[in-house]
Amino acid sequence: MQKICVIGGSRYFGKLLVERLQAAGHEVTVINRGSTRPPAGVEHLVVDRNDEAALIAALGTRTFDVVVDQVCYTPVQAAIAVRAFASRARRYVMTSTIEVYDPATAVLPAVPAGTPVAEENVDPATWLVAMDLPWHDDAYLEAHYAEGKRQAEAVFTRAGGFAFTGVRSAHVLGGGGREFTGRLAHYVERITRGEEIAVHANALPTVFIHYQELAQLLAWAAAADFTGAVNACSDGRLDVHDLASVVAAQAGREPVYRSVPAGEEASPFSFDRHYAMSNTRARALGFAFSHTCDWLPGAVAEALTAEPSPTA
Repeated sequence: MQKICVIGGSRYFGKLLVERLQAAGHEVTVINRGSTRPPAGVEHLVVDRNDEAALIAALGTRTFDVVVDQVCYTPVQAAIAVRAFASRARRYVMTSTIEVYDPATAVLPAVPAGTPVAEENVDPATWLVAMDLPWHDDAYLEAHYAEGKRQAEAVFTRAGGFAFTGVRSAHVLGGGGREFTGRLAHYVERITRGEEIAVHANALPTVFIHYQELAQLLAWAAAADFTGAVNACSDGRLDVHDLASVVAAQAGREPVYRSVPAGEEASPFSFDRHYAMSNTRARALGFAFSHTCDWLPGAVAEALTAEPSPTA
């Protein structure tokens, strides 16, 4: 049994992670702002993680074997967490994202199309951190999501005080209405209605992970002793046409595509640049991934029976 603190963990794979940690016999504490209560038997600290004094006061004398941070988006939040947990935690796991590799958001080493991107392509130990950027502005943060994650990883990597791992998640699917981004629902709804799907003329493949598999991987990372970034993606790359064909097969409708000019925004998961990740490191460390084609039909079936997403 470990004492594990989960920051966030109120929805989707974060909620599932909390449930799995509790079921495995761990002593779990959830920190959030109180909008959603954790399962019975899980300690709940209601506090805004951005309020450093309140966070430290809420933690009191508690210590943890592991902290799993589901909702760290900026270097400012990371720095607060470092100060709050450096003497309270042995290990810190941050949920990061495939978007740290997006070449449209930073000057990154070039990766040939078709070559899976490895963790060393973004080294948080060398990444510039700028605390004085307007990270508290929601519009700025949304526009600089990838950079916020890169800089947050950099703060944790350099901090010391605990072992740190950044789990860089692929695009997460599955769960029907629980998949709150509405990205899979976008395809389900457009294809079933016969509406156009905007795609790039030369759409490149990307990688995905099922929300249950990501929860499993985060629990595995919490119990492990490795450090540094680790990519989290199921085997098998798919492009937007591959994804749409799986939806179409179950919806009984042919997808209708509209090619967008270079530089114009397309539908989710249509990419005109390459940054599909490699999961080689996680495999070498002992995690066994599923293949995307094994679970995607089930995820589509859930989306087909879910209520329409207001964000799709």
